[in-house]
Amino acid sequence: MSFIDTIAPEQASGEVQAMYRRQQAHFGYLPNYARVFCHRPEVMASWAALLGSIRRHVDPRRFELVTLAAARALGNSYCALAHGQALAGLVGTPQLQAILEGGDTLDAAEREMMALAAKVADDAAGVTQADIDRLGAHGLGDDEIFDIVAVAAARAFFTKVLDGLGARADIAYREMAPALREALTVGRPIAGDEDERQAMSLALPVAEP
Repeated sequence: MSFIDTIAPEQASGEVQAMYRRQQAHFGYLPNYARVFCHRPEVMASWAALLGSIRRHVDPRRFELVTLAAARALGNSYCALAHGQALAGLVGTPQLQAILEGGDTLDAAEREMMALAAKVADDAAGVTQADIDRLGAHGLGDDEIFDIVAVAAARAFFTKVLDGLGARADIAYREMAPALREALTVGRPIAGDEDERQAMSLALPVAEP
């Protein structure tokens, strides 16, 4: 599931156990990305706080579009799958498929947002005043443009931690429609061995009352 040894749920204690419990409560299983943060749970907490501070200013649809664009540009399957799935929940699977295929389902401002997010993720030093001005021409203010850049930049941190440590997307993503799953698997393959299946079904010990 990763290139480093991680703390098993039944051996976790303190901050690690609390972090594992939060993640499992949210997803119904312990995701692989949480495991790689077991050695530094305070970094996971800081990441969650940073992400929360950014996304509270961003409309959910915009956040998912921008995050998906950044994740794909960064070549990170985990985040592309997760946020593709989240976006499908907002716009529907057919529209998501059309977006991934370059179909004309987005307005001009959304296309420019995704283009900027991808450029920030792939080559931030190559961003020009013209890139910013195109968003301004569609009515976005400087605060909104900041948010788009911040979303993409924050995603770069998270994806590089995951890919740098070899974390693979959870086997649950294999349940996605094949065409969608293939389009969103832009980097490392989804986990799929029997150990991963067992890890997904492993319940954390119940806390004492």
